[in-house]
Amino acid sequence: MPSPVPLQKEKMIPMPAVAAGLGTAAAYYTWPFLISLRMGHYIILGLLLVLVLIISFIRVLKNFPGEKRKALYKISVIAVAAALGFSMGIDARRSVKEAPDLGLEMKSIIAVSGTLKEDPRTLSGGSGFGFLDLSETSAQGGIRASAGGNVMVFFPAESIPRLKEFGRGSEIYVDGNFSQKENRLLFNASSVHIVKPAKDLEQKRTFIRMMLLEKFQSRQDKRYEGGGAPVWGPLASALLLGMRDDLDVDLSIGFKNSGCAHILALSGMHLAILSGILAFLIRKPLGLRKASVVGAAFIIAYVFIAGSQPSLVRSAIMYLIGTISLWGFLKGKPISLLCMAFVIQLVLQSYSGVTLSFILSYLALAGILTLGVSLRTLFRGRIPDFLSVSLSASLGAFIFTAPVVAFYFNSLKPIGILVGLFIAPLSALFMVLALIALAVSFLPLPLWSIMDFILTQVYRLFEFTVSLAGRVPGISVSNPLPVLIFSVLFWVLIIVIVKKDYAYRSSIASFD
Repeated sequence: MPSPVPLQKEKMIPMPAVAAGLGTAAAYYTWPFLISLRMGHYIILGLLLVLVLIISFIRVLKNFPGEKRKALYKISVIAVAAALGFSMGIDARRSVKEAPDLGLEMKSIIAVSGTLKEDPRTLSGGSGFGFLDLSETSAQGGIRASAGGNVMVFFPAESIPRLKEFGRGSEIYVDGNFSQKENRLLFNASSVHIVKPAKDLEQKRTFIRMMLLEKFQSRQDKRYEGGGAPVWGPLASALLLGMRDDLDVDLSIGFKNSGCAHILALSGMHLAILSGILAFLIRKPLGLRKASVVGAAFIIAYVFIAGSQPSLVRSAIMYLIGTISLWGFLKGKPISLLCMAFVIQLVLQSYSGVTLSFILSYLALAGILTLGVSLRTLFRGRIPDFLSVSLSASLGAFIFTAPVVAFYFNSLKPIGILVGLFIAPLSALFMVLALIALAVSFLPLPLWSIMDFILTQVYRLFEFTVSLAGRVPGISVSNPLPVLIFSVLFWVLIIVIVKKDYAYRSSIASFD
């Protein structure tokens, strides 16, 4: 029996980018607490002072011996990066409005005006909701006032088709009243009026979305005319366009109960599949670098059409940074790309940092790139590679997100670690098949019925798998603190085991 293959030691993580990311995160998520202690101004002043001292310190490093000078220089760069990140985190959090500026007393408001920030979503029963960027509020007697900030609006069912037709960017006037639920301000609309259509580019975007949605909602084979939409259409719309409005309720609940709800959220997996297909088609004729530029343009267009979900934007930013690194302008270590994407997204979309999808997206990928990599190193040579890659990534994401999931949902679904090993590749297959069906729908060929049959079978397999996994009971958690402690201890334990395993494997000579 051959001895285990000695492992090569991983290179040191590029710390400046990580330090900047951690500094930004620390400032962004602790700023409200610091403000409550009335320490904010002192902290900013202290950071500026530290930054000046560090820069001054760098200038005198030439007086130290070579090795010490290099070490001190690296420490100084890391400190400067962390300080700059902390400053950007404060600036990003200060730009987030905790509550909208209504301009009038909330109880007196009978109507609001503003711009739709995203496409409205449909709820069960036909009604829907969307986020409105306020511009004006109205009260009895024709009183009006300027307003600002974002507010969630619940729309009546009869207004949803027209709102979706006009889409994101359209200006609307909404009659109704405000209510407050769990410290969140909501506006319940009784009627909706379109004041102004969206700009031309936004209108074209909405047209493309509606056209693609129509392709998935109607059978293209004439023999099925009048026979209703394909059963798999709503899932294709969810996985390719992020539109989950028409997704079967039981299937949606099944994804949630099986711990695989993240599969439905557009993210890096979806971008990887789409960009992978594009790369397969254009990489050989164009070459790697030119193909990466075309891929970057495609990613930007796709995010524009699908919408700016936090997890999708994060993946797109990382792809674009990776494209820059491919051209030699930047070192492209994955954990470094993640931290840079975190800082960039908070600067560009400061409000997204407080959303659950943003937090879970970054924590999951951080778990994959840190704990997941350690687990993969531990599994190497012990279980098949195709299984170790998926299992280590799934475990890393689960451990890192577990405390947040426990805090928000009071339960954990460990079954998702195993089910995800099957659901993730099945989702990739389904997306590829759905794209083929979409292409076939534009051709005068009798292939739609074949693709419809295949996709229906894959969809039934989805239903069976998530339904079966959803029956496995989860773990109820009343206090997320033990989960956090367990996650940290588990990570530390894995690091210790990996180091000992590395030392053991390196001490054994391989057989020739």
